[in-house]
Amino acid sequence: MTQESSIITPSGKSAATENFPVGSFLIAPALRPHVAAYYAWARAIDDIADDPELDGQEKLRRLDKMELALAGAMGRRDPALAVARNLRQSLLQTDVPFSTALDLVSAFKQDVEKSRYGSWDELMDYCDRSAAPVGRFLLHLHGERAAAAFDASDALCKALQVINHLQDCKEDYIGLDRVYLPQDWMERHGANDAMLGAPMCTENLRKVLDECLNATRDLMETAQGLPALLRSRRLAMESAAIVNIAQELIAELAGRDPLKAKVRLSKGQYAMAMLKGVWHGWRAGGGRA
Repeated sequence: MTQESSIITPSGKSAATENFPVGSFLIAPALRPHVAAYYAWARAIDDIADDPELDGQEKLRRLDKMELALAGAMGRRDPALAVARNLRQSLLQTDVPFSTALDLVSAFKQDVEKSRYGSWDELMDYCDRSAAPVGRFLLHLHGERAAAAFDASDALCKALQVINHLQDCKEDYIGLDRVYLPQDWMERHGANDAMLGAPMCTENLRKVLDECLNATRDLMETAQGLPALLRSRRLAMESAAIVNIAQELIAELAGRDPLKAKVRLSKGQYAMAMLKGVWHGWRAGGGRA
């Protein structure tokens, strides 16, 4: 296999390993191929940015190629660029803004070049490009237009990103030397990056995690209104389920130590959050599928 045809090194992660439902049965069948194309793109560029075998310059080179392919500026010979070409066709067909895909590239390039965040606001700027575009993509795909829905979706996606950062804080530090905990909060509570590699949280580090959870709860105050703002009942059910899963994970992270073991929901917790979300979304969402 040539270097060009191996531009993407799969991490082994897939929709089945995500915390939240990706392209689930709640999405209308006609839209699922577009969701799959977007997820494949996001997974591919994330895998490039997180590949421990590549140096920074090579990661940036590959991300540049993916970006050019999405813009239609690359030929069709390289099969590794198929995910970019597929998403390009999807975006053109659905009239979803290309920014929903390009903002992800910006964030993952930042992951290559930046490994610490000085403040919560700085982290939120990153999340605005690494997570919020996913929700914006789904809203545009479903024809949603209300500004309040986009605000609520942005808040939900940012909350999901922080939850993921807290779940993976030890793995990110040890494997990628990345710390997504705000450095000013670390300093205020007397914590340091090396504490993330310990077998369990110190009291200082626990205070930082709790402050992140409190800020995430503030995001969820806005996010929980999303289902009622949507015209699509299917998307309302999907978003309500995700809101419930996020709330459950926040509660778990508040009571468990992510350095001891990765904090996940049990199958029962996940199923119950999904069912409650479907019911709430059905009642809250609009009349359009």
